[in-house]
Amino acid sequence: MPEERLQKFLARAGVASRRRAERMIAAGRVRVNGAVVREMGVKVDPQRDRVEVDGRVIPAAPPPLRVAMLHKPRGVISSARDPQRRRTVTQLVPSEERLYPVGRLDYDSEGLILLTNDGDLAFALTHPRHQVPKTYHVWVAGAVGEEALRRLASGLELDGRRTAPAVVRRRPDLDRPGETALEIELREGRKRQIRRMCEAVGHRVRRLVRVAVGPLRLGDLPPGRFRWLSEAEIAVLRAAAGLPPAAESRGMERSP
Repeated sequence: MPEERLQKFLARAGVASRRRAERMIAAGRVRVNGAVVREMGVKVDPQRDRVEVDGRVIPAAPPPLRVAMLHKPRGVISSARDPQRRRTVTQLVPSEERLYPVGRLDYDSEGLILLTNDGDLAFALTHPRHQVPKTYHVWVAGAVGEEALRRLASGLELDGRRTAPAVVRRRPDLDRPGETALEIELREGRKRQIRRMCEAVGHRVRRLVRVAVGPLRLGDLPPGRFRWLSEAEIAVLRAAAGLPPAAESRGMERSP
């Protein structure tokens, strides 16, 4: 956790409002690592520094749970860092808290990817046991026949293992010249799965955009842009993943 101003730490820990915390500091009621602090510019590391108010140790409050929805463009890596120094999704979402991408979206794919510091939510959204659906708009070369649609929906062999049933339908309203638009909903996430499924039935993917994760939809968020989810959206997302509300999970209310 990065350093933060002492009065901000006290406010986040629930000791007092930031303004009142400043008055407590000025009155000499606050110690950091045993020394009285009266200046307003002092910063503390909540994980390393010992902060006391009137002799009472103030435990470090956990950081607020945050979830960002990013429209990942093509040519961006779905990881926190990349040895090849390519652009990553975390570089597109500046945050005081350390965020991690939830699952992966291929380098050449676009669309909705979540970044969060909520480990429980990230695990639940990516673990096959929770069966959280992910929806994609896929443009493939050529005309897709009924037999190909049936095979995509019922499952086919990839690396000696059958894919789980999927929801597959044509989207003629999204067709482009020489391409068929499909909407595919998966409840599993193997590496480059949709591209490999489509190639297995004879159609190369020209463009792939993830448009939804569970009840959360990408909407009109432009490529390369992000927004923070509201508390209501996070609650709906956690419910879809079979998790309790964030406050109940952490034994405290989320910070605003």
